[in-house]
Amino acid sequence: QVELQESGGGLALPGGSLRLTCQGSSPIFDYHALGWFRQAPGKEIEAVSCISKGGGMTEYVDSVKGRFTITRDNTKNVFSLQMSSLKPEDTATYFCAAYYNLEGNCVMTPARFTSWGRGTQVTVSS
Repeated sequence: QVELQESGGGLALPGGSLRLTCQGSSPIFDYHALGWFRQAPGKEIEAVSCISKGGGMTEYVDSVKGRFTITRDNTKNVFSLQMSSLKPEDTATYFCAAYYNLEGNCVMTPARFTSWGRGTQVTVSS
């Protein structure tokens, strides 16, 4: 496993932006597919986005397409989720996660991910 830690959460107005970052612990980060997940109060965890270990493949849940962008910088063991045009329904605890990947793809299935951060709160409200 690789240790992960999220940062960048906070309060935003509807239509505003936030950038979440996830810091990995070692170069083994390079061999992992990465993902962002979120969990709103009283709801099940939801996959938001993922990115392949080389960055060539990305996936997004339909509700965030065109608004969120996932990127990674393997030289710094960091990946990010740039969130724009935020909506109240984006309010949730956001988790970064990773799994060791041989294929070079990414799959937005929570059970596939073996390393998880502790979460960062995002609140979108007037």
